[in-house]
This record gives sequence, C-alpha cells and structure tokens, in this order.
Amino acid sequence: MRIYLIGYSYAGKSTMARLLAAHLGMDSFDTDLAIEQKYHTSIPMFFKRYDEKAFRIVERQMLQHTATMDNVVVATGGGTACSDENIRFILEHGTAIHMEMTVDDILQRMSHAHKSRPTLIGKSDAELRQFITTQLTARLPYYQQAPLSISALNLTPEALANLLREAGLLSR
Repeated sequence: MRIYLIGYSYAGKSTMARLLAAHLGMDSFDTDLAIEQKYHTSIPMFFKRYDEKAFRIVERQMLQHTATMDNVVVATGGGTACSDENIRFILEHGTAIHMEMTVDDILQRMSHAHKSRPTLIGKSDAELRQFITTQLTARLPYYQQAPLSISALNLTPEALANLLREAGLLSR
C-alpha cells in the first residue's frame, strides 16, 4: 500500500507522512528530502543552480521511484502532483490525500517556517499573497483529483487514519 500526501507547500505533508507512517506501522518517504540527499543540495539551491524545469524532471523521477516501495506514506512536494502525468501516476499507484490549506493558513505557516520555498523567495507580503492565490487556484484541479481532501489544520495522524478508514481507503 502507498499513501501519497499532496497539497500546497506548508500543508504539513512531510510531518504528517512521518507521523502517519509511525501510527500505521509503515515507512515514510519524502520526495523533496530524497532529492536533497541524492543531489547533496537544498531545493532552493537546486532551483538556483539549474531551474524549475530541471527540478520537475528530477521530481518526476523520484516520484516514479516510489512505485518500487510498499507500505509507505509518501510526502510529495507542493508541485509534484500538478502535472497530468504525475497525478495519474499517483492515482494509479496508491491512495492520494489532498491536505487542504487556505491562503491565509499558508501565509501564517510560512511566517513560522525555518526554510523558504524557492518560488516564494524575495516577494513582498502583497506579492506573496497574490502569487500563492494564483498558484493555488491553478493547482487545485490536480489536488482535487485525490479521493480524499482534508483540512491540514490541527490534523493528527490518528484523525487522518480514522478518516481513511471511514472513506474505505484503509482497512486496518
């Protein structure tokens, strides 16, 4: 079984993947962290050194690598699910869960984050709000293909596991 957590940056996908995996007795895998480890650089430095197009190619390869895994909760990057090829892969190879966030919630979490996302660096507050609103609107059609969408605010692994069971997406 593979569970893919998808959604915008700052939704808590990485944290929830670790917590949910531990709760369910599964492994966790973070595509962004795996890219950083494989290429010995941070995601912002990868963007700076190469570009977003190069990153999306590497990201797709890392996503496809998850097909070799079993009993895993996968945290995807915010843009990972946002191509026809990638969302189709996710839906064919596991259960997708959209972790929903409002623009205000994203901005709030950003203000407390230890590291920034490469596409958000150097923007004023107004520019950030506009950028996130525009990008989130464009990404929602991909995220909403997940069979389960849940608010990521105050979410616990126990509550998520129960929602998965109630939706018939998790048997144990």
